[in-house]
Amino acid sequence: MSATETILPKENIPRAMVLILIVIGILGLQDAVSKLLVQTYSPFQVTMMRYWAFAAFSLILVARQAPLRQALRSKVPGWQVVRGLLLMGDIWLFALALQTVPLAELQSISLIYPLLVTLFAIPLLGERVGMFRLIAVAVGFLGAMVIVRPGGLPITIGAGFAVASSTLYALYIVVTRKVAQMDSAPTSMVYASLIGLVLSTAVGVFYWQPIWGVDLALMVLLMFTTTVGHGLMMLALSMAPASVLQPFNYFSLPWAIFLSFAMFGHLIDPISLGGAAIIVAAGLVVVARERVRKVPQIIDAPH
Repeated sequence: MSATETILPKENIPRAMVLILIVIGILGLQDAVSKLLVQTYSPFQVTMMRYWAFAAFSLILVARQAPLRQALRSKVPGWQVVRGLLLMGDIWLFALALQTVPLAELQSISLIYPLLVTLFAIPLLGERVGMFRLIAVAVGFLGAMVIVRPGGLPITIGAGFAVASSTLYALYIVVTRKVAQMDSAPTSMVYASLIGLVLSTAVGVFYWQPIWGVDLALMVLLMFTTTVGHGLMMLALSMAPASVLQPFNYFSLPWAIFLSFAMFGHLIDPISLGGAAIIVAAGLVVVARERVRKVPQIIDAPH
């Protein structure tokens, strides 16, 4: 599930931009299908089955390039394990948040992760962050407070799960930057796949419910979108640097707003939409400043 910045000799940035927009559409649909399923099935079961598809895809992909035993040779296995645990925790918490938090508001809160990455990179990576980026981070958090204001999104355990999910994902991104300096992308992918596969299955089997009919079709669709979405993301990253594609992640918000209304009849209120716009603006400022400073960018889709 990790995709670090990749620049290949034959770049095709326009095609990569189109691909990343398709990826955002596919993974937004994945979130909507997940939300449908977690109303009936445990988030742990849904996450487990999603991970089965992702792990199969990742391990087959890596095995085609080199023996898996070779990919498991990490210079920093401890950090790789931490990274896998963070990603697994992020996906579990996001699935739990999906049970109660509307899709649009959940996606808005999720977009605070680039701001958190900026903060976590200071102690974990030793990065120096200027006043301009710190102000942007503060403004972004203000946008999040607008969404959970009195009369807005209720401050429930679901909202807490959403914030915790974004926090773990930000830590995952920072740790991924750290291990990318020492391990290859296939090594990072294998560790994330195996750790997630083992953990999600170890927990998910205790929440197993039989799946039939329409729900089974939805589960197959969920596993399909997971695999195709990440496959196309890797293809996009082979055509353009992550620093170019990163801003397109923010198109996930209007897509989530549309899906939330079309599939669940929920329309985000204007004030919360304003808060979401503040988060997006602050995040774009941080991304732009990091691009100028040549901070390594990572595109990943934890949810």
